[in-house]
Amino acid sequence: MSDLRFPFVLHGGDYNPEQFPESVWDEDVELMKKAGVNVVTLPVFGWGNIQPDEDIWTFEWLDRVIEKLHAGGIKICLATATAATPPWVDQKYPDILRVDSEGRKVSHGGRHTFCPHSKNFRRLVISLATKMAERYGDHPALVVWHISNEYGNTCYCEKCSAAFREWLKARYGTLQEVNFRWNTAFWGQTYTDWSQIEAPVSLGQRTFQGLILDYDRFQSESILDSYRAERDVVRAISPNIPITTNLMGTFKTLDYHSWAKELDIVSWDCYPPRSAAPEWIAFRHALMRGLKEGEPWMLMEQTPSQQNWQKYNSLKRPGVMRLWSYQAMAHGADTIMYFQWRRSPGAAEMFHGAVVEHAASSEARVFKEVAVLGRELESLGDATIGGRVEAQVALLFDWENWWAVEYSIGPSGDLKYLPATLAPYKALFDAGITVDVVSPEADLSKYKLVIAPVLKMVKTGVAEKLEQFTRAGGTFVATYFTGIVDGTDRAFPNGYPGPLSDLLGIWVEETDALSPEEKNSALFSGENGHIFECGLLCDRIQLRGAEALATYMQEFYAGEPVVTVNRFGEGSAYYVGSALEESGAAWLYADIAAKAGVEPVDLGPAIKGVEVVLRGGLYYVLNHCRTEQSVVLREGRFSDLLSGQVYEGEITLPAYAVAILRPEA
Repeated sequence: MSDLRFPFVLHGGDYNPEQFPESVWDEDVELMKKAGVNVVTLPVFGWGNIQPDEDIWTFEWLDRVIEKLHAGGIKICLATATAATPPWVDQKYPDILRVDSEGRKVSHGGRHTFCPHSKNFRRLVISLATKMAERYGDHPALVVWHISNEYGNTCYCEKCSAAFREWLKARYGTLQEVNFRWNTAFWGQTYTDWSQIEAPVSLGQRTFQGLILDYDRFQSESILDSYRAERDVVRAISPNIPITTNLMGTFKTLDYHSWAKELDIVSWDCYPPRSAAPEWIAFRHALMRGLKEGEPWMLMEQTPSQQNWQKYNSLKRPGVMRLWSYQAMAHGADTIMYFQWRRSPGAAEMFHGAVVEHAASSEARVFKEVAVLGRELESLGDATIGGRVEAQVALLFDWENWWAVEYSIGPSGDLKYLPATLAPYKALFDAGITVDVVSPEADLSKYKLVIAPVLKMVKTGVAEKLEQFTRAGGTFVATYFTGIVDGTDRAFPNGYPGPLSDLLGIWVEETDALSPEEKNSALFSGENGHIFECGLLCDRIQLRGAEALATYMQEFYAGEPVVTVNRFGEGSAYYVGSALEESGAAWLYADIAAKAGVEPVDLGPAIKGVEVVLRGGLYYVLNHCRTEQSVVLREGRFSDLLSGQVYEGEITLPAYAVAILRPEA
């Protein structure tokens, strides 16, 4: 697709008219107009209503819904309706049902119960997607195609085992190469025939991290093939409409970097807990934005009030839904959408939040908040559309590395990828510095600083790319548990950090694992002599050209380096050999950023709890605090696109308030 710019901010959400009598459909359209809703997604779970049996098609109800929406000026994000199989499908074709990681075949129920290698499933969803595209592909209300919904569950059936063997043959060529890559000589587990390789169920072969890692790759690709199959038939019939499917942020099962290459536009569903810190949300927005290297994306789902699947499903406090919606826009969203439009009258999501509650009152608090936001978004027109977020820092995030880190049997069961990646992000977030979260494959040349937390797996070409970046004047930061294995989870024969050794100028001789109760301390050299606690892992580092910036203060390795820097070409490469406490990480990363020439967003001094993001020349100022905050502005005048007010010198924001400031000429 050559141009994916929407003419205005899309504002709406999931609509499930099949759950309600037709008598309320006209009411829905009128309420949508009152709420400023200009787009709805449907019929995500409508397969059984469209095709009640294999040879019966009943599109007429959907025709009537779409025409009512179109007449009311509502655009359509049209789903292929394949997100959940109807009972007749699983009854007639039981081979569709997947096998779980325990080796048990699932029964009908819920969603994503399909095996991605079921030919019957593939045939049926292609048939449905084809008929949807033929019927609605050129409808004037259609703005986006939505394939299936929240892909996720993996399968361990014999069909998948057979397909996995073929996948391995294509990847490695010979069984001997598989044995080498997985180190199957360990415990005498060498394979002598392809048929001996099976899906790694929980009570099966899980001795080899390389096998489990490859099965994750295989399943991610297999489920992606299911998406492609629907997408391709839709594309052939409806070539001018962008196609997406909704991702789920830091969802571990699928490699979203591979998936993003197949999407015209990234969309994702954001469901933070009520207690989520602003950087928790911002990090995930940055990750989704980075899937296509900064292109605008869609907030496909958020709840307007509360979720229903957490233990304690608190209401969003007044103003928070608006705040979080604008935070999404600040980080690149060109749509603000909800799940769901109207609360389900029964079943699993009866208590999930909705724009329209069971009472269907436009006087309800949530409806009125949505309506206020809808009017604001309408007033913005296209002023915010298509803008790019400006960032000078990249944080590398890799799903395969995530899998490899957490499949490691040692050195610490407390080592988790997400907290390790969020730590430097939070440090810079609190300093007012915007960070892109990108793949190691991304173009790094536009950044001044690149951070690679716990990069256990260094794939072919990555070390050379990081060397090139640093040699040209960039600043690179690696942390503990880096450079351990190659892309097949085999340890590097030259020790750690493997191919990054020259760049970092160190050798990690061994790594100490500390319990949560155990701590060491890092003493930084210099006039101030900062001391910060550290723990989790403590690398024993030998210098191979680098210099020590901080040393351990306890244990038999007291006095040995814990933080180092190596001058490499025109740039610098840092290594942080232990998990610093939050205050230590904040100080260190802010210091490294300053030395790299990275500045906070240039609106004014950073204030804790107030997020400022520069996107498309506009400053999004978001007060995440429960109290009023005043922000000192740099020299000049700024007009607020939301309030119309002009500010000079300072702006005061009430709790949870937002401003979108445009510099005056």
